[in-house]
Amino acid sequence: MNTENEEKVSGLPENAFHELKEGEEYKPIMAPNRQYREVTPWSVMWGLVMAVIFSAAAAYLGLKVGQVFEAAIPIAIIAVGLSSATKRKNALGENVIIQSIGASSGVIVAGAIFTLPALYILQAKYPDISVDFFQVFLSSLLGGILGILFLIPFRKYFVSDMHGKYPFPEATATTQVLVSGEKGGDQAKPLIMAGLIGGLYDFVIATFGAWSENFTSRVIPFGETLANKFKVLFSVNVGAAVLGLGYIIGLRYAAIICAGSALVWFVIVPLLPLLGDTTLQSLNPAPYLPDGALIGGVANASPEVIFSSMARHIGIGGIAMAGIIGIVKSWPIIKSAVGLASKEFKGGSKDAVQIDKRTQRDLPMKIISIGVILALLATFIFFYLGVMHNLFYAVVAILVVAIIAFLFTTVAANAIAIVGTNPVSGMTLMTLILASVIMVAVGLKGTSGMVAALIMGGVVCTALSMAGGFITDLKIGYWLGTTPAKQQSWKFLGTLVSAATVGGVMIILNDTYGFTGDGALVAPQANAMAAVIDPLMSGTGAPWVLYGIGALIALLLTFCKVPALAFALGMFIPLQLNVPLLIGGAVNWYVGSRSKDKALNTARLDKGTLLASGFIAGGALMGVVSATLRFAGVNLEAEEWLRTDWSQWLALVMYAVIILYLAYSSLNAKKDGLK
Repeated sequence: MNTENEEKVSGLPENAFHELKEGEEYKPIMAPNRQYREVTPWSVMWGLVMAVIFSAAAAYLGLKVGQVFEAAIPIAIIAVGLSSATKRKNALGENVIIQSIGASSGVIVAGAIFTLPALYILQAKYPDISVDFFQVFLSSLLGGILGILFLIPFRKYFVSDMHGKYPFPEATATTQVLVSGEKGGDQAKPLIMAGLIGGLYDFVIATFGAWSENFTSRVIPFGETLANKFKVLFSVNVGAAVLGLGYIIGLRYAAIICAGSALVWFVIVPLLPLLGDTTLQSLNPAPYLPDGALIGGVANASPEVIFSSMARHIGIGGIAMAGIIGIVKSWPIIKSAVGLASKEFKGGSKDAVQIDKRTQRDLPMKIISIGVILALLATFIFFYLGVMHNLFYAVVAILVVAIIAFLFTTVAANAIAIVGTNPVSGMTLMTLILASVIMVAVGLKGTSGMVAALIMGGVVCTALSMAGGFITDLKIGYWLGTTPAKQQSWKFLGTLVSAATVGGVMIILNDTYGFTGDGALVAPQANAMAAVIDPLMSGTGAPWVLYGIGALIALLLTFCKVPALAFALGMFIPLQLNVPLLIGGAVNWYVGSRSKDKALNTARLDKGTLLASGFIAGGALMGVVSATLRFAGVNLEAEEWLRTDWSQWLALVMYAVIILYLAYSSLNAKKDGLK
């Protein structure tokens, strides 16, 4: 029964990344007509361990900087390292399952942290709002399950029918790691070293305050004048994790994100005060309410306050429009994939032959259909008993969630397949606006409406995040020859564990840092969600003009063939978190363009990806350790030192050191392997 693949793996087939000719067939590394070790106690145990560790790490990093790193690559590297260290032969099938279960972490985290911290943010303003573990846990779990079930019917379309037409950047990188591990590569070494260096670097910042976390232009006297008088401010976060994130995103997308940030911070923020308080209040009344940020007048406000209370809404409008554009562009894909799913459900003769192959066997459509019904029923009960306590509101809510989650599933999968970036935040913003307008129309307003809309948004956001992330896992499995039904079945367990971990970590981080006030976690997406929900549900009115400006910018960018989503994200994520992306992207470009030898450039880029993944994983994990220490009441931060300008100058020096390490170590890579 269990025949192992004893021949040496030489790499992916030549047609792995090309469109297939008429009659040509893609043959994965693990042959469809043979059985391999896939789901074993070893792969399930390590998959769950990875899910817990990376859920905690991704939640911390995501709430701190607003970007959730993809866990697939580092988990794949660790899986390869574990099988190599234990001399486990023919572990390719097991490693795919470890990666697939573990990668639930990043996608569940993205769904949860983009919306649910907004409950805490609004709670600070409206004390009658209550937040508990089960709200976070169930919205993440149910959303994740819906995402898996909605995506499975589209698997064949995205991974098989469109073979070679979509680049799948994230899946490509992860697959290469798994293949090279089976070939006997030593990719885990640079990842572990970078993880230790990046983790220690970020740990001494977060725990001891050895140097400032951000360098700003305020340390120069002229810079202070620019900020106070002209509302112009430059700032950069010096953390290793954010630098690593920039490297993996690459120069092109980092530059587009940073361009959006530059437009807001260096053009819009300085220009807004010139309009005067009367005009600004008509554009957005909320900041001028008694407890609003601009109650003292825009002339007295800092650039940061002008950004958060006014300029950021332009970015929100841009993200929402980018989501609409995505659906319009993806409509033919939705129709084609639904047709493919319905054919399989009818069980045509062609499909029956295909399902005989191990590598093309999905969970049966009957199970998926029953699963969707049960998941929607469970979500409805959760809405009725745990959130709204009104049958009519719960019925409206489940209809909104089901329709939007299904429609946007293909948009999320399509985005991951093409650029490796899931525009889940933009689609979720649109969901929140639609949910708020609909729930207000049926009579649910005020704080009850805020909680309801955010929980609905949390379910949809997690479903879309899961759909986008899971298509990566299924493409990896397609290239390598895993059994899809096994990936699909065990993904549910990874989702359960990740949802429980995220719920616990979010409560710890809220109790430790909070999401409002000085020293709070940034949580940019959740702040954006809270900013959208509050006026819609409290009757103040939303800043529709600002949203409209952002939407027009997105349309103009799309017309000019510039990725509107990346630019819009830059418009609402704080500047200090966007500049490091550009620096990391510049390092990526530098190490990948120094040689005339393409193979050497590729080897250097690959090693840099491993180092950057180490920075991200190490920095985020040590951030969780630091948060746990704070939670336990251990505060070792040198607060007086951090108030001095010298702490920022030291931060700049240390940042230069960590950048040089990333560039120098990447350039030292050899063509025949990662040294």
